[in-house]
Amino acid sequence: MTPLNFSLSVIVGLEKPNMYLIAFIVRKLTSPLSLIINFSCSSQTENNNQIIIPQNNEKVEIYLIDNLDDSRGYCLDMKGYKENADTSRNMQVHSCYSYQGEIAVDQGFNKGKIAEKEFYISHFKVCLEAENIESSSTIELNSCDKNQNQKFILQSNGKINPEGNINLCLTASVNSREGGGGNPVHLIRDLSLELCNDDISILQRWNMRTSN
Repeated sequence: MTPLNFSLSVIVGLEKPNMYLIAFIVRKLTSPLSLIINFSCSSQTENNNQIIIPQNNEKVEIYLIDNLDDSRGYCLDMKGYKENADTSRNMQVHSCYSYQGEIAVDQGFNKGKIAEKEFYISHFKVCLEAENIESSSTIELNSCDKNQNQKFILQSNGKINPEGNINLCLTASVNSREGGGGNPVHLIRDLSLELCNDDISILQRWNMRTSN
């Protein structure tokens, strides 16, 4: 016999049921149910109040706003070719691969990380890092550890400055050269930190996009 059936039997068996006794029994029987309901509602409220922070892991390419001598545009690029790119070599500027229908893994940066001053190449799990925070320094690739040489700011005017010296800009070289593959053949330029200069702004103004 369940506690509920036993309690009801006691109540029914009384010739003159005591209302206080009935109230006591009912209260005891319903208390666990009330606890369950309250706990359930409380848990639901806590779940509803949880703050979910969305992460933007969208892949983007970083390209020169001016196409210069290549209608496909120039993008920040790893040396090597796509999946076989070499993380031990310096970065360069190369014809954007997105004209082929998608952003290449060796040109794909995590969009959300850029807002955190980190230029993270998702496929290879490496970050851009300045050799030194000074003019003519090359741009290397290393494991991301948020050191000062890995912090770059993409400004609203298109300049990409190292946080350590906003007078320096990520700069494509004046001259281009032919690479391998592509029709027409892909073009390559060197990449370095140089003093920001309006006279060469076409080599220093960048943007990001999800496709060409």
